[in-house]
Amino acid sequence: MKQHHNTKITLAVDWADLDLFGHVNNVAFFKYIQSARVNYCELIGLTALNIEDKLSFMVASSQCQFKKSLLYPNKIIVSCKTNWMKNSSFQLNYLITLEDGTLIAEAEDVLVAFNHQQKIKANLSEEIRTKIEKLDAEWI
Repeated sequence: MKQHHNTKITLAVDWADLDLFGHVNNVAFFKYIQSARVNYCELIGLTALNIEDKLSFMVASSQCQFKKSLLYPNKIIVSCKTNWMKNSSFQLNYLITLEDGTLIAEAEDVLVAFNHQQKIKANLSEEIRTKIEKLDAEWI
């Protein structure tokens, strides 16, 4: 499944990501997911930084299903899309593929909009909801 170019990122597999068997360690996949998550949230207006008067997010849960081994050297594409939205939370689904489209892993996060100044969760604004809907509508 392809997606809008803004909601996918290309990453190079780093030598430091390898385990003793020469495969990318499972922990590295969560770094790849984090990069895609931050990119997506920046696009919708949830900043990853603790900026005054800006909502951020907290990760409530994260999981990954590994489909194939990933080796070095390689480049991967991490794409994401919102699966569902509630008042203050939403789920992102990720696909991690090789450049040729080979599926390496699937993952999902549940994120909660968060006001770090007040230390409380916050409702997703209509502006953020509209941006999410627009990005999701552009999936090809």
